[in-house]
Amino acid sequence: MQNHTQTTALVTGASSGLGRAIAEALAAEGSRVGLVARDEARGTQALEEIKAKTGNMALRLFVADLADQSAVRRLAAEVLKDFDTLHLLINNAGTAFAERRLSPDGIECALAVNHLAPFLLTHLLLARLAADAPARIINVGTRMDTAMDFDDLNWERRPYRMMQAYGQSKLGMLHFTFELARRLQGTGVTVNCVFPGVFNSNLGGTDGAQGLFWTLLKVGLGWALPTSETAARRVLHAARSAEIADLSGAYLAGEKAIRAPAQARDPAANRRLWEISEALTGMR
Repeated sequence: MQNHTQTTALVTGASSGLGRAIAEALAAEGSRVGLVARDEARGTQALEEIKAKTGNMALRLFVADLADQSAVRRLAAEVLKDFDTLHLLINNAGTAFAERRLSPDGIECALAVNHLAPFLLTHLLLARLAADAPARIINVGTRMDTAMDFDDLNWERRPYRMMQAYGQSKLGMLHFTFELARRLQGTGVTVNCVFPGVFNSNLGGTDGAQGLFWTLLKVGLGWALPTSETAARRVLHAARSAEIADLSGAYLAGEKAIRAPAQARDPAANRRLWEISEALTGMR
């Protein structure tokens, strides 16, 4: 990997929580960092606070609603315009929804934000990453033993369940990671998926039942949950460790590889979701 002072990184979901902790750590090392946020006010506040804390002025805010594919395309165009190099892409943004809702593209929102947005954004930035190789892509995942229903990804036939929809959409990141790693062999660009552990998160925000769910979890367990800064160390290890500079297609928890759910270990399933994702994003 490039020297940290020469690294250009892009971090999604960077206005709070894990994404902000990752962005702040990279800024403290002297990296040029692009922070992607959905809310401009919260993103601006995070940007200014990180600048003040680290003294790093080489930070840039990008505002995009990742549920909207047109916004993802505009985001990629802005990144390519403003950043002449890109060495590190961290697809961190993730969310959950209490009830089934559709994105502007007619896609169930958890799938749209947690899987299709990073799939699309990565594709749009891939040429820049390859041109600046060695480069790394880090997909932030979760650890839920589940399987995607390829025939009902939009939850049109099944009763909608928030955590099941969240888990399946994040499983998509593993499918994506494993298939992308195969396709990137020999390019100098690596891709790995990192489980940052269970930590004190603001996943789902304060919207209705999902907000209540996470509030109760924090009240009951918050004292025992690690902070976002602690969880960020796992992601940063994958992003900057020289020991794993050539590692690609791994599912990591800290410094250790962990076993992915059975469906994600099936190359045919990886390819199937890849092809579905190409069709849903117009990248075919």
